Amino acid sequence: MMNLLLNLINGISLGSVYAIIALGYTMVYGIAKMLNFAHGDVIMVGAYICYCSMSYLNLPPVVGVILAVIVCTVLGIVIERLAYKPLRSAPSLAVLITAIGVSYFLQNAALLTWKSDPKVFTSVVNLPSLSLFDGRLTISAVTIVTVLANIVIMIALTTFTGKTKMGKSMRAVSEDNGAAQLMGIDVNRTISMTFAIGSGLAAIAGVLLCSAYPTLMPTTGSMPGIKAFTAAVLGGIGSIPGAMLGGILLGVIEIFAKAYISTQLSDAIVFAVLIIVLLIRPTGLLGKQIREKV
Repeated sequence: MMNLLLNLINGISLGSVYAIIALGYTMVYGIAKMLNFAHGDVIMVGAYICYCSMSYLNLPPVVGVILAVIVCTVLGIVIERLAYKPLRSAPSLAVLITAIGVSYFLQNAALLTWKSDPKVFTSVVNLPSLSLFDGRLTISAVTIVTVLANIVIMIALTTFTGKTKMGKSMRAVSEDNGAAQLMGIDVNRTISMTFAIGSGLAAIAGVLLCSAYPTLMPTTGSMPGIKAFTAAVLGGIGSIPGAMLGGILLGVIEIFAKAYISTQLSDAIVFAVLIIVLLIRPTGLLGKQIREKV
C-alpha cells in the first residue's frame, strides 16, 4: 500500500514538471498557432544557468533560479523576434522546420559552451523530507516544492489570463488575430510576451527537474520536452487546465509503468495511451472542437 501511494506521489511530482513545461507549448500554440519545439532546449539552458550560478559564482539557490528565469525569458523573446516573427505569415511547415533548427542550435551551443560530460546538479531545495505513517512513507522536499509550484503557477496563469489587460489581449489574439489587431491590440508584443512567460516557466521546470534527477547534459531537455508536448496534446493543446491535467496524468502513467510493467517499455506505454486518447477524443481531454464556417 505504501509503495502504491509513494508511486502515486512521485507520478504527480514528475507530472507537475511536465505540466509546467507543457504550459509553454500550450500558450504558444493557443495564441500564436505554432509549435515551438525549441522549448525543450530552453529547459536545458535554464538548468545550466542555475548550475553555473551556484557552482561557479557560489550564489544562493534562490538567486540562481531567478537568474535562470531572467535569462530564459530574454532568450524566449530573442528566439521569437529572430526566428519566428519573420515567419508570421509563412506556411506551418516552414515554422516547424525553423523550430527544429533553433532546437539544434541551442543544443550545439550548449555542447560547445559546457561540453558533453554530465554535470551533477545540486538541488535548489534544501529542506527536510516529510515522514508520514511512522516513517513508512517519506516524501522528499523536492517533490513537495514541485507540486506546490505547479499549483501556484496554474492559479497565477489562470488569474493572469482572465483578469489582466495583457491576459485578455492574449485571449483575444488566440480567438482572432486579425480582429484583435483591428481593435488596437499589439499582436507582436502579445506573442512576444507569451514566449517570455513560457520560457520563464521552462527555466523553473528545468531547475525542478534537475533537482529531482541531478544529471545535467546538453540533451537534458529533449525527452522531457517531448513528453511535455505529449502532455499538452493529451490534455488539449491550447488549454491551460488541460496542460496541468495532461502533465499529471502522463507523470502518473509513466511512474506506474516503470514500477509495475517495465522500465524499458514505460515510454512506449505513455505514447500508446496518448494514441488511444486521441483516437477517442482528437482534441484532447479538455480541448474544444472548433467548427470552421466555409
